[in-house]
This record gives sequence, C-alpha cells and structure tokens, in this order.
Amino acid sequence: MRDLLPERATSTRASGLIERFRSIMETRTGIKLPASKALMIESRFRRRMTEGGYRSLDEYLEFLLDQGGLAREMPEIIDALTTNKTDFFREAAHYRYLVQRIVPEKLAKSRTPVRFRLWSAAASTGAEAWSAAILLADAARKEPRLSWAIYGTDISGRVIAIARRAIYTDAELAPVPPELARDYLMSGKGPRGETLGRIVPEVRAHVRFETMNLMDRPYPVEHDLDVVMLRNVLIYFEPEVQARVTAECSRHLKTGGYLIVGHSESMTVGHLNLVQVAPGIFRKEDAL
Repeated sequence: MRDLLPERATSTRASGLIERFRSIMETRTGIKLPASKALMIESRFRRRMTEGGYRSLDEYLEFLLDQGGLAREMPEIIDALTTNKTDFFREAAHYRYLVQRIVPEKLAKSRTPVRFRLWSAAASTGAEAWSAAILLADAARKEPRLSWAIYGTDISGRVIAIARRAIYTDAELAPVPPELARDYLMSGKGPRGETLGRIVPEVRAHVRFETMNLMDRPYPVEHDLDVVMLRNVLIYFEPEVQARVTAECSRHLKTGGYLIVGHSESMTVGHLNLVQVAPGIFRKEDAL
C-alpha cells in the first residue's frame, strides 16, 4: 500500500504546513505536537484523509489551513490527536486520600449540612469522575449531612458523550471494588450480547458533563470548589501552558481545597499558594 506521506511531505511547503498546524493547535488547545511527529499526525488523520479523498498529509493540511476546513474539522481533529487513556480508580492513592482525608476533614469542620463539590477537569470518558462519584455517594449514604456534586469537562465532545452515557464494559469496570460495584452499578446486555455495566441513576443525578477547552478563559465553572482533579493532562502541555492552566484551576478552589494532578505531574505545579500534601495532591493555602 502506498504511503500516504510521500517524500514531498518533507519539502519546504509541507514542513511549513506542519509547523503552521502545530502552532495553531498548540495555541487553541494546548496540545504539544513536536516537529518530529509528522508521521504520527498523518496516522491519526488517516481515516479523515481517506473519507475526504486527500492523497497526502500536506494536501489535507492545505484544506485545513488555506481552504477554511479547520473550523469544520476541529472536533474530529481534537478526537484524533488526543489520547483518552483512563481507568476506573486509576492512581488509587488519590481516591483513598479523597475519602480518608479530604471528605472527613470537610465534615469535621461543621455540624450542619455539608456540600462537597468536585471538578474533573480532563474527564475523558468519565472513569475518573464516576470513580469519585461512587465514593462520594457511598460516603453520603453513611453520613446524611453530606451532599455532593461533580462537574466533568473535556475538550473532546466524543468522550464527553461516552461519559454522559455512563455505560462501560466488564473489563473497564473491573477495577471497581466488588462491594461498591454491588451497590452503585447495574448490569445489562449490549447489542452483541456482551455484559455491560452502568452507573446507577441515583449517582448519575449528581454528575454533569460538558465540553470545555482548558485554553479558553475564563472557565465556565463554579468557584470555591473543594477538589479539582487535573490528572494526566498537564504532560501534554508546554511548561508555560501548564503554569497557566494550574493557576486558573487553582482560582476555582476554595482556600483549603485540593488540586490533584497525575503522579508524574507534581513537578508541573509551582504556585506559592499550593502546598504539596501527598504525591500529586496539593492544598490551596491563603495567598502570601
């Protein structure tokens, strides 16, 4: 089969197209696309190129950049370029800290009803938000004073649609502890007879998902949140974008609230009013 990225893709014209595309995408989405990744870009775009009859990557980029195609294609481009790796209860220590430290700390500060709000800022297909939702629902069952809400966002409309459905395969739901699965998942059959699980309605009622670009400010999210989960997305941004996004997310936290990033991302958080209290977990203190 002929390579869709012929030698002319290394020409000055093609290199210029790739550089323009990289610059636009980083400005609009924060996504890093190293100059060496032309073949990766082409492989991610292969389906769209085939559907549109484009014979090469540079021909497709010409359509996007010079013929007005970018605005129309942007949702598909974002879906093609973003990696949506997510698992239920991924980096489980964060969830233990949530239910063993953060929620009890919040309850201990008041004898009156307590409202707990969490934002999953890079929600992907919803596993992170639903993992937290299951735990908060279980905590509220044990402590009636606790009410809670979760807001999940992602730049990709495709993954947000999956998150809203809250339907997953047995393999995807395998990390959910059995005692929680029993109470907060319901089982059914898919169109091919496969076993699927869905988050129960009483949990789904507390969670809302919307598309949102972390590069677009101000964020359409409440302030004075208790927790912002910003995990495993900062690694895709340049340092200046990392700083800007973490600063903006921090503004949506209440003093004493927590920013949670991926275990490999702690070094990307460098704000004076965010103090690390555990791997990947930062507490917002009063500004100095």
